[in-house]
Amino acid sequence: MYADLFQNSNIKNAYFAGGCFWGVEHYFEKTAGVKDAVSGYMGGRLPNPDYKSVSTGLTGHLEVVQVVYDSTQTDFETLARLFFEIHDPTQTNGQGPDIGSQYLSAVFYNDDNEKHIVQNLIAKLEQSGYKVVTKLISSQNHIFYKAESYHQDYYSKTGKMPYCHVYTKRFKD
Repeated sequence: MYADLFQNSNIKNAYFAGGCFWGVEHYFEKTAGVKDAVSGYMGGRLPNPDYKSVSTGLTGHLEVVQVVYDSTQTDFETLARLFFEIHDPTQTNGQGPDIGSQYLSAVFYNDDNEKHIVQNLIAKLEQSGYKVVTKLISSQNHIFYKAESYHQDYYSKTGKMPYCHVYTKRFKD
């Protein structure tokens, strides 16, 4: 499946860290134009990290969701807007009850255009009174590592609902 997807130049990747990856993945998988949302780790120093090592907060990795999308059906700005509306971009020490550096809010941007889109969205949120702490990190020197299989599609497998992610409309336009 992935080989076919990536031969299509309309297929793009976006990387969002918004706390526990289960909830972030849950919302993106329900989004039109998204072909897949994959839980994983990004941004740290340890090659091939696993959940046990990342959960210590010592590897520098964040829990990240790789969003694979068809750019003819949706765009990066739509996905980034959703990202800011499914987690609390003002929480400094994690997300909801999940506390630690591995749960921080960040966007791993692929190019200057994505970086500018996120900067503009943050500016809009700040104009509305939000104190956004989301970090912008270039994906260029960071590898995305897919999380263990039991983390993939967690909510659809268990029938549970996200415990620290909820959709909250934050943009006026």
